[in-house]
Amino acid sequence: MAGNKSYTIVEYFGGDDGYRCGYCKNQIGNFSHGMWSHTMTVQDYQDLIDRGWRRSGKYVYKPILKKTCCPQYTIRCHALKFQPSKSHKKILKKMSKFISKGELPKGEEDGEPMDSGCGEAGPREPSKVCHPEVKCAPITDIQKEVAECPTITEGQKKTGDAAPKGSETSQKDPVSVPDGRTAAAAPKPGMGADPNRPQCRKAKDLRKERRLQKEQMRQHTDGVSSIVSPAHPTATHTNQPKPLEEFINESLPENSSHCLEVRLVRSNPPSPQFKASFDASYQVYKLYQMAIHKDPPDKPSESQFRRFLCDSPLEAEHSPDGPEVGYGSFHQQYWLDGRIVAVGVIDILPTCVSSVYLYYHPDFASLSLGSYSALREIAFTRQLQKQSPKLSYYYLGFYIHSCPKMRYKGQYRPSDLLCPETYVWVPIERCVPHLENSRYARFNQDPDAGDARVLKDVGRALVLYRRTVMPYAAYSRKRKGSSDESEVQQYAGLVGQDCAERILLYRS
Repeated sequence: MAGNKSYTIVEYFGGDDGYRCGYCKNQIGNFSHGMWSHTMTVQDYQDLIDRGWRRSGKYVYKPILKKTCCPQYTIRCHALKFQPSKSHKKILKKMSKFISKGELPKGEEDGEPMDSGCGEAGPREPSKVCHPEVKCAPITDIQKEVAECPTITEGQKKTGDAAPKGSETSQKDPVSVPDGRTAAAAPKPGMGADPNRPQCRKAKDLRKERRLQKEQMRQHTDGVSSIVSPAHPTATHTNQPKPLEEFINESLPENSSHCLEVRLVRSNPPSPQFKASFDASYQVYKLYQMAIHKDPPDKPSESQFRRFLCDSPLEAEHSPDGPEVGYGSFHQQYWLDGRIVAVGVIDILPTCVSSVYLYYHPDFASLSLGSYSALREIAFTRQLQKQSPKLSYYYLGFYIHSCPKMRYKGQYRPSDLLCPETYVWVPIERCVPHLENSRYARFNQDPDAGDARVLKDVGRALVLYRRTVMPYAAYSRKRKGSSDESEVQQYAGLVGQDCAERILLYRS
C-alpha cells in the first residue's frame, strides 16, 4: 500500500452554486461539494467514497443531499452473497444466444450503464484554476510543531492493513483469448441423425476441457490481464442456487459464431496496452455519447474523454497481500471478434471494486451491456476477494430513487445505502420506504447516533502550504490568524477525521 511519502493533495471548492441536473433537467437544481485531487492514495479514496464522495476524472464531488433536486445515495452490493435475479439471468441468456448464434436481439437497452460525471448527470468541472505547483517535490513535513497531531507516518500505517492475503489470479471473463481466436476447437462430427452436428458430450467433460484450455490460454497471455473464469467443482448440491459464475460460463458457449474477451488494462498510469487501444476505445465512447446521450459530433472530444474517463488521481499501488493486478484505475475492455465493443471504467480499492462508467458501441445496445457489465464486475470482485479477503464489495456509484431509470441499481442484492448523516450502511430494503415518503432521508433510525468520525479539532487537519506539510493550527500561526477557518472546518467535516488527518489540503 501507500508508503510514508505517498500523499493525497486536494483543493476544496465548496458547494454554493447549483448546476444543471442530468436526471430531472433542472437547470440549477444540482448541488454538490467539490474538490480537485492532484494525487490520491487508494485508501484515502476508499474512505472518501464511504462518506458519500465520488470521482469524475480527477474531480471528486459529494452531492448535497438536503439541497439537490435528485438526492444521490452511495450504494454497494455484497458481491459474495449476490445471486442473479430472473432479469439478470435473462440478460446472460440473451448474451449467450448472441454469441452462439450471432443474432442481435431486437429492442432497446433495458438497464442503464453505471453513471459518471462525464454524462449529463455529473458535476461541472471546477471553475477555479488548480495550482500546478502543488505537485512539486520535495514536500517538507513539519507536523511535529504541534505535538498532539498524528504524523503522516502514523496515518499511512492504516493503509497497510487494507487488503489481506490471497493466491488466486484475477479473473472475470470465461472466454479470454488475447489474439481474438475462438476459445476451443469444435468436437468431431458424430454419427447421429445429422453427421454434421457435434457429438453429444457430457456437460461435466465440457467443463473440465474448458478449464484446461483456459489455463493454457492464461499461460500465453503477455502483458494484458485477460479475465478468465474461475474453476468450479464438478458437482453442486441440487438444493443450493447456481452461482453467478456458472451463469456467466453458460453465457459464453463453445463453437460459437462470436468470440468475446474481456481485457483488464491499467489506465493510470497508462499501460502499453491501454495506449495501443486508446483510439479504438475513444471512437466507441464518441459513438456512445452521440447515440445514447444525443451529443453533437463535436462535444465528445478526445480531451473530454481523457479528462473524465482516462485521467485519475489514484496512484497505482501494489501490495503482497493485495490483488495481483494491484490497486488503482483500470479499463475493462470488451473485445468481440477482435474489436472493442464496450469499456467498463473501474477503480480497484482496498475493500471494493468501484464502477465509474460503462460505454458501448450503440450497435449493441439491445444486449443490455450496462447490466451485463455490472454482472461481470460483480464476478470480478468475487474473484479478487479470493486474493484479498477484505475486497468483498461492489460499488455501483449512486442510487437515485427519485429517478425511476436509476432505481435498477437497487436490484443487485443484497445491497446497502449509505446513511447521509451517520455514514453507516443500511440494507436497501429498510431505506426504500423512507425514500418513498421523502426524497431526502436519514436511514439510521437511532436518534442518538451521529457521525462517529467527525473531526472535532480543525487544528489537526493537515494542509500543504509553500510545499510544507503542517497541521492547520501551525498554518494559522504562520498566517497570524487565517481567515479561512470556516472553509477548512466545512471541508474537514465532509471528509471526516481519518482523511482530514491524512489528506493535504492545499492552501495558497
